[in-house]
Amino acid sequence: ANMLAGSALTDGAILVIAANERVPQAQTQEHLLALQMLGTDQIVIVQNKVDLVDRNEAMENFENIKNFVSGTVAENSPIVPISAQQGINIDALIASIEKTIITNKKDMKSSPLMNVLRSFDVNKPGSSIVQLKGGVIGGSLSQGVLTVGDEVEIRPGILNDNNKKYNSLFTTISSLGTSSGLVDSVNPGGLVAIGTTLDPSITKSDSLLGSVVGHPDKLPPVVDSVKIEAELFDSAVGSNAMTKVGSNTMTKVDALRKTEFLRLNVGTAVTLGSVTSVNNSTIDLSLRRPISADVGNRLALSRKIDDRWRLIGSGVVCE
Repeated sequence: ANMLAGSALTDGAILVIAANERVPQAQTQEHLLALQMLGTDQIVIVQNKVDLVDRNEAMENFENIKNFVSGTVAENSPIVPISAQQGINIDALIASIEKTIITNKKDMKSSPLMNVLRSFDVNKPGSSIVQLKGGVIGGSLSQGVLTVGDEVEIRPGILNDNNKKYNSLFTTISSLGTSSGLVDSVNPGGLVAIGTTLDPSITKSDSLLGSVVGHPDKLPPVVDSVKIEAELFDSAVGSNAMTKVGSNTMTKVDALRKTEFLRLNVGTAVTLGSVTSVNNSTIDLSLRRPISADVGNRLALSRKIDDRWRLIGSGVVCE
């Protein structure tokens, strides 16, 4: 879930594979499938730990990596042998990243939209009321511009205990922090921390993770059910059998079933959905926690296999 949330906001990816281990490992295989599902094709493959093997072993591992990525979005990606611990070939890796992962052109004219990756309380225990600072939300702006003083809306917001529905939050941006320090405005790309006038108890412990932020009434609608066009993988990766040394057992992905529960990753949001109807590749889901999503948004589908959530495919919101 963490990998999918982070990857949804990036222009490219670095896929790290150890030179002294069997290729592919279960998690490596699952992450490559996730990148393919997200449409991420700007990938640099890092063959790490070359200092732990001899030349013949490194070359054999290199060929295994090429075979592993053949026919995938990473088929034409550069493979850079390095030793991170010894600092070997890091300059070549940086050059490869600069050449391969091109920053996509950002849309600064549309209404701002930020996916929330974190939310927290920056106040120290015992602070007096006059010293308290508002809650902070962190994430990445995918479009538009945010400026200190802007009024913003956060969807789906927080649960109202009285009517059991989620209500949007409205607040004012009191500060904007980036890797360069405090700024007056932010554009798309990179991570940003938004200081707000919200009660910090609302934002503590990543309670707003998966929300979206933007100007009031300009955000995607909040929905508690979705219709999607699903595309399933042939096999799910990472069942318990794959944890056995030397095993590469794959679990076949069966057709989706009415009433079964799936985990959905949409942007940085994670929710459970109960399948209410299945019509070929079109499925309807009732969501346990609502999301803010537009038609055309991509999502990841996971099914519980051997007591663990495993990625089984992807989908596109169609209604």
